[in-house]
Amino acid sequence: MAIRLHCPDLDLNVSAGASFALPEGPARHLGLVLRAKVGSEAQLFDGRGQEVRVLLEEVTRKGVSVQVIEAVPNDREAPLAVHLGQAISKGDRMDYAIQKACEMGVAAITPLYTARGDVKLKGERADKKLAHWQGVAASACEQCGRSVVPVVHAPVAMTQWLAERDEPLRLILQPGGAEALNVAEAEGGVTRASLLIGPEGGFTQEEVAEAAAGGCEVLGLGPRILRTETAPVVALTLLQQRFGDLPR
Repeated sequence: MAIRLHCPDLDLNVSAGASFALPEGPARHLGLVLRAKVGSEAQLFDGRGQEVRVLLEEVTRKGVSVQVIEAVPNDREAPLAVHLGQAISKGDRMDYAIQKACEMGVAAITPLYTARGDVKLKGERADKKLAHWQGVAASACEQCGRSVVPVVHAPVAMTQWLAERDEPLRLILQPGGAEALNVAEAEGGVTRASLLIGPEGGFTQEEVAEAAAGGCEVLGLGPRILRTETAPVVALTLLQQRFGDLPR
């Protein structure tokens, strides 16, 4: 697979033959990290759906210049748009959840504060963590071939996230069955869904009741208890198989 780089600051709606210099970040990654040479090819995407194949014209310590070969059509966005509400977890668990959710075609992610979650972010630390998570999402899209980078929203309380939901299918991961998916499939399927994943210690009874009052139906994933970073991968796979673009 060709080198793919996320270039959110570039206008990639350009014609074949156009030449331009890359921003410092992508240029440094190509020239110093990947040690790409003049004549090599790469694909640049803006994270909003535009992607182009380019030829490296100049690679120096001062920067990298490229020439557009052609626009690249990209049909890797899932027909099912899932908004993931993921309870914030410690260390690299949250990175893993965001990375794998992007690979599974998630449309948006909101980190959530929950009763049993022990991560609290404020001020500059919150800003840095959000920028880091957005970078994780962009890197995941570079790897998996997506040209649209899912939005990672600023963390909010679960109560606020629930109040903002309007998806026709709203799910909370809890022990139970898949009746909600069966009903939705029988009614012709859905194109938008939300998925609520709890912290390591699970949801409190009050939170489960609050989610139910907000229209969330239970989705169970079998008898084994999954880690908080594994749960979204399995649940999104199931949703994409039922209503998205994964084979069954």
